Amino acid sequence: MQQVEHRTSRKSFASHVADALRGQIEAGFYAPGDKLPTEPALIERFGYSRTVIREAIAALRADGLVESRQGAGVFVIGPKPADEGLKLFTDETSKISDIIEELELRIGIEVEAAGLAAARSSPAQEAEILAQVDKFAELAAQGKPTDEADFQFHMAIAAATNNARFKAFLEHVGRRMIPRVKFKTVMGGVDPLPSRDQPILEEHREIADAILARDPDKAREAMRRHLVTGIKRYRALTVRRTTGEDNSGR
Repeated sequence: MQQVEHRTSRKSFASHVADALRGQIEAGFYAPGDKLPTEPALIERFGYSRTVIREAIAALRADGLVESRQGAGVFVIGPKPADEGLKLFTDETSKISDIIEELELRIGIEVEAAGLAAARSSPAQEAEILAQVDKFAELAAQGKPTDEADFQFHMAIAAATNNARFKAFLEHVGRRMIPRVKFKTVMGGVDPLPSRDQPILEEHREIADAILARDPDKAREAMRRHLVTGIKRYRALTVRRTTGEDNSGR
């Protein structure tokens, strides 16, 4: 943590924290109604003092993005709708067809991202990709939600392209690009396709291995297979719904 924070530095630090949180809110990482992390969690995350964190939250309040509820915490109330063009990603949906179309669009972007990451990634970026694979594995082994680790794995690959537009796109879309996050919200918290963490983990490992092997073609193919498999999962769910079969399992 910063031990000494001059007034001008503190303002800069607060702006940095506010910008980071604002970006996540606008990207859909935190949706309206979501609670922001606690002050201690934000202090640990950013490494700044309580004063800096409070100034950052005050800036978000002034922007109309969050509100403080006494005894409960700070909650997201924004942002205001801005870009209608990408609303298809950030809106909740109960339509499997919407999710399939979004996965098809992601193929066009993330397949190339995987190839570029294999060609351009730095050792630190490769380490981050592996860290997200390990995090997913750890959460899956503990039976905990893996949605966030899933999103961060794809974000790590986007960052490893060293083309800021890939990362900016995924940040804009936010974690609701992970189909189960979006679909589960409108299903009352029920995931219609449970018990698939292990196959997803293996798909992530295959992508990561290809990137670390510096094999762009193999990385592209592994990412394509990962996303196409996701499409097949949701198409299978459509079939089960149509035939009236039980929709549990993969």
